[in-house]
Amino acid sequence: MDVVVVGAGIAGLSCARALTDGGARVRVVERGRVVGGRLASKRYDGRYADIGAAYVVADDPGFAAQLTSWESRGLARPWTDTLLVHPGGKKTTGPVRWAAPGGLRSLAADLADGLDVRLSAPLDAVPADADAVVLAMPGPQALRLAPPPGIAAAAAGQTWNPVIAAVLTYPRREWGELPGIFVNDHPVLATVCDDGDRRGDGAPVLVAHSTAALAARYLDDPEAAGPILAGAVGELLGLSARPGVHLHRWTFAQPEPVDAPYAVDGRVWLCGDAFGRPRVQTAWLSGRAVAQALLG
Repeated sequence: MDVVVVGAGIAGLSCARALTDGGARVRVVERGRVVGGRLASKRYDGRYADIGAAYVVADDPGFAAQLTSWESRGLARPWTDTLLVHPGGKKTTGPVRWAAPGGLRSLAADLADGLDVRLSAPLDAVPADADAVVLAMPGPQALRLAPPPGIAAAAAGQTWNPVIAAVLTYPRREWGELPGIFVNDHPVLATVCDDGDRRGDGAPVLVAHSTAALAARYLDDPEAAGPILAGAVGELLGLSARPGVHLHRWTFAQPEPVDAPYAVDGRVWLCGDAFGRPRVQTAWLSGRAVAQALLG
């Protein structure tokens, strides 16, 4: 069986890895220059910062085993089970959040190792030269490839919100213990994470994610949102230093959940983190579910 997986994010790579392990012939086509999708890390001032997913959690046995494998090879580490909530500054305890010393994209790179991955390869239609095609991407992006009606309907039914991520690099750490903050009812901020704590190197770097409303307002000019996000973080934490500000726009960042593991129409499949709670584990499970259906 020949399969083309379009998209080298966590869903596409999970799918391709499971298909390859099951004996299928797979090639992964990715329009970007690197694998990872929203499991993204980018280098600033010689250091990688996580600009997409903030962390990884696992309550599925299969994905927990994947995390354990990454941990055993030094690629992932338990980060924290406690975050702050603003306003109020109270602590909230939940599942263990996992991080990656080399940046979360290193986990995607590990999944891609040994696969036939073609980077910088944009498509304008669903590939015709395969027994099956897996579109591992947000629905609005899948629609650009003119998929068959069932996939088009599933893709059009997805709802996505944008986010602008701001990497704030400071001359020194002015804050104490601060794994991360959920910011509620704020016009600008949704979360703030201590990337130095998250990555384990103590770097004076914070990563803030905007509200969807702010991102929508500045989607065409994300750089203009930089001073607003930096100012909001400084006010929230009482910081005096002015940081270096680096912005990344995520047009399709946060999906509303769909109650299905994937969508399929004939030989074309659609998977990703919209198919369940929007988290890294969901994307991994969705990709594997498609692979298992194809192999089964």
